[in-house]
Parts: sequence; structure tokens; C-alpha cells
Amino acid sequence: MNTGEIKVADKDGVFVIKMLGDVRLTLSLSFDEFIDQMFASEDFSSVIFDLTEAEAIDSTTLGLMAKISLKGRALHYMDPIVISSNAAIIRLLDSMGFAEILQIVESADIGHDDFQVLHSHDLAVDEEAVRQKVLEAHRSLVELNADNKEVFKELLHSLERG
Repeated sequence: MNTGEIKVADKDGVFVIKMLGDVRLTLSLSFDEFIDQMFASEDFSSVIFDLTEAEAIDSTTLGLMAKISLKGRALHYMDPIVISSNAAIIRLLDSMGFAEILQIVESADIGHDDFQVLHSHDLAVDEEAVRQKVLEAHRSLVELNADNKEVFKELLHSLERG
């Protein structure tokens, strides 16, 4: 599996988040920082997740995707669009309850080519910040459906104890 990467772009308030390879926890801090910047943008209007080149996405990254959708809904924005034809990725999103908060399409021409790469953080540098982001991300996943609550119950309990 290819090492994961997240690239982002913005065109007139439409933010494209492109995930490539095996997207993991090491990108969570920079991804979460980007999410805060995105929602603070004056022209923010919608989000497109381009997962056409994603091979795998860990639960923390999925939780941050859920955070975007849930926060967008709370602020009355339209649900994000996910582009993916990968059956395993679509099955994963469906099993986590994303079909309720995202629009999933198999293909689309997004027309963006000016992407900024989000960089990995050394997770050992700020272990507490990482723990908090993982906790927050998984709480977002738990909001999606009862099955997620059961799946992540032990992890949440462990993270909450610190």
C-alpha cells in the first residue's frame, strides 16, 4: 500500500480534499488544522472528498470526515460529496453510516489541479494533542450510528482515561 497523502484545494469556496494511498493517523493534526481554516474561510460553501486514489482510510481520518459533514450540517451547508469507485471504500463509508451525511458518486470532473499537500506530524512531539484529535474524531464517528458506538466503545473509554 502507498503511504497516504492528503491534498487540498479551494476554488470559490468549494474545498476539495483529495486523499491518496493509505491515509492514516499521522495526517490527523494537519488535517484537523485545515478543517478549522476551511470553516473560517469567508467564502466557504461546500466540500468534495476525492477518494479516487485512496487505498485505505483509518478511523481517525473517517472521524474527521464525519466532523466536516456534521459541522457543515449544523451550519446549514449542503452535505459533502464523496467521489469514489472503489467498492471497498464505499462499503467502509456505508458501514460507518456516511450514506446519511454524504453524497457518494462514482466519478466527477472536479477541475482542480492546484493542490496544497498537508504534511504529517511527528506524533511523539505532542502525544496529548494527538490523543485529543483521535478522541474527537471517534466521537464524531459514534454520532453517525449505534453500530459505531459499539465498535469504538473500548477505544473511546481508553482515550477518555488518558
